[in-house]
Amino acid sequence: MPSKYQNTSPWFITPVVNDYLDVMSIRPVSSQPDDFLYTIQPQYTFRPDLLAFDLYGDPNLWWVFTQRNMDVLEDPIFDFIPGTKIYIPKNSGLKTVLGI
Repeated sequence: MPSKYQNTSPWFITPVVNDYLDVMSIRPVSSQPDDFLYTIQPQYTFRPDLLAFDLYGDPNLWWVFTQRNMDVLEDPIFDFIPGTKIYIPKNSGLKTVLGI
């Protein structure tokens, strides 16, 4: 059955069983040679969606930061604090990885 979620969603590859989501299948966002190191700025405190909008034009890609930085961001919201250094996929590389 095709996914009921858009390909920008973290649940895109999670199977649907009897109209319910099954256990979440993690969408990996692997490191790419053109990823860049970024220090989270104060205006993005607890707001990965705002950074995703500013970088990718889509706030729904907030989850990409956590998937790419699982060793740094255990909580995708409350670990998103100023001064934290994370790797960010460039827009073109991310589109390739997600198939968008």
